Amino acid sequence: MLAKVLGCAVIGLEGVLVEVEVDVSYGFPAFTINGVPDAVVNEARERIRSALNNSSSVFLCKHVIVKLAPANLCTDGLVYDLPIAIGVLLASGQINPDVQIGESLFLGELSVDGRLHHTNGILSMVALASEKQIKTVFVPAADALEAALIQDIAIYPIETLGQLIAHLNWERRIEPFLPDPQVLNTNDHISSEQDMTQIRGQEHVKRALEVAASGGHNILLSRPPGPDITLLARCMPSILPPLVLEESLEVTKIYSASGMLPTDHPLILQRPFRAPHHRISQADFVGGGRIPRLGEMSLAHRGVLFLDELPEWGQDVLQVLWQSLEDRMVTISREQGTLTYPAHFLVVASMKQCPCGFFSDPVKACTCTASAIARYHNRISGPLLDKIDIHIEVPHIDYEKLAEKRKVETSHTIRKRVQAARERQLQRFAGTKLTCNAQMGPSEVHDFCMVEPSAEQVFKAAMQQLHMSAGTFHRVLRLAQTIADLAKSDVIAANHVAEAMWYRPRVGR
Repeated sequence: MLAKVLGCAVIGLEGVLVEVEVDVSYGFPAFTINGVPDAVVNEARERIRSALNNSSSVFLCKHVIVKLAPANLCTDGLVYDLPIAIGVLLASGQINPDVQIGESLFLGELSVDGRLHHTNGILSMVALASEKQIKTVFVPAADALEAALIQDIAIYPIETLGQLIAHLNWERRIEPFLPDPQVLNTNDHISSEQDMTQIRGQEHVKRALEVAASGGHNILLSRPPGPDITLLARCMPSILPPLVLEESLEVTKIYSASGMLPTDHPLILQRPFRAPHHRISQADFVGGGRIPRLGEMSLAHRGVLFLDELPEWGQDVLQVLWQSLEDRMVTISREQGTLTYPAHFLVVASMKQCPCGFFSDPVKACTCTASAIARYHNRISGPLLDKIDIHIEVPHIDYEKLAEKRKVETSHTIRKRVQAARERQLQRFAGTKLTCNAQMGPSEVHDFCMVEPSAEQVFKAAMQQLHMSAGTFHRVLRLAQTIADLAKSDVIAANHVAEAMWYRPRVGR
């Protein structure tokens, strides 16, 4: 008897329907799986055999052929366990043939005792079911809350294979999973562990972070040894605008496919913060592997990517970083095909001013030669530096600043200003693909940036005295527009230009 069951795989971040055909016939006892060249799929024969025997079912000593289509998918074979098992049961007459199996999607990894385990990428697979108008999806009970993020689909949580068999044979009904409506409430923003109140002093640095967050500008923090740059960077997500539902689902899909999604609250509401070490491999940073996995750049999507000691990073990694900042995505090519992962993030980078770090230290003298300093800075390519709009120095903090008792502005207060500035930008860019000032190119800068005559005089003098290039001119004007947005000004004034000029790299750096 022939049976057809729908399963699903995840390629990149997108689900792909897989049709599982099972034929059970008389002949020499055998169990053959064709279609996916993966050892895990071939091992499914023993998992399914044991799971059926431990679920009050019978694995008949007959000739069993399983065909997976499309063939040659490069994916994790564990996702096929449940649909193959259901196909074997249906083809051998152990499931009621009147059940509409073809209108359902079966997802899950089986253990040898018949229990269903958590499966990565459930959100992508259920999203595909919604697109294909499949109204019923059976998932492991541990993944029901994640699957229910996709609405208008009946999600059936399954603990064991025996429970599912009883449901399909109309012996014991499983009720569809009904999630708490608050799960989809993105207004219930989870507070960050880090807050701007933890930072004493460094007011000009916190102002630079606010400007960066308001316009989506990348920022480079130049520091001597001592200041806690990591704390400054970790506070960045707390002042960024909250994720909207569409962005939350994007980020959740990434972490679901990576197996990093928390089971108790599967919808990610906070912007990601990733801080990889500079010795990380290119595959882990960018993504890759035989079955391509997501890298740190994609895990930082819609959030913050912190790169400490930027000159210490490998040139190959920095080249890919520059390309992803240009395209806002990562492309991985393999023999089986090319995959594209989203990688739209804000970069917070740091570096010392010289190899020893004491270039401008008021106490300890720098021991680096001019050529050593030049080589150190030249490790960062010019095109990558062009993608960083804000350069700011982080000095040591005096004792008085650390010990003062006055109240410090909270991240919540700063985030309100940042969100108001972002809303002004969305109104300005209505009808375009732009969402923030940092995305403006030269033509958009000329179209959208309105400059007061006094500010034009400041620009003219700066270009003559500092020999600014056209690229620098446009970067400064983008920054000035963000500063004007924070001030709720419709035009760029002279003081906005002056502050934007302050964020340029200093001479000799």
